Amino acid sequence: MLKKILACSVVTLFVLVGSSSCFAADAGPTDITITGTNIKRPKPAQFPHKMHQDKLKCAECHHGMADGKQVAYTDGMEIQKCITCHNAEVLPGKKSGKLKLDTIKGAGHGNCLACHKKLAKADPALKAKKIAKCSTCHPKKKK
Repeated sequence: MLKKILACSVVTLFVLVGSSSCFAADAGPTDITITGTNIKRPKPAQFPHKMHQDKLKCAECHHGMADGKQVAYTDGMEIQKCITCHNAEVLPGKKSGKLKLDTIKGAGHGNCLACHKKLAKADPALKAKKIAKCSTCHPKKKK
């Protein structure tokens, strides 16, 4: 009987310690308003961060920067605000196709909108929800 209690205690401790490490990392805010000095129209983007975390891996959106180049996200990497690098001082004149990556607008449209369009094309239900429309991220204010 003592062996069973001890075994259960060890398993319980292992589960608690193991699971607590999952909650130790900062998951960031639940919702984020993305603004920048270069955004005039449309209004700042409303980003449901938690909802995206539930469906995607962090590395699908986040990355770092070293020596002026993008580096892939790795677990534990410090995540900074997009505007830390996506601004005219850090990424002056960088472009990818028609998008200026030195703006949050360019980076957001390059990553977020491209993903939304891809998902809408692949899933008729998401297309019906119109997730690739401007108002998905830039909702009109309710009167």
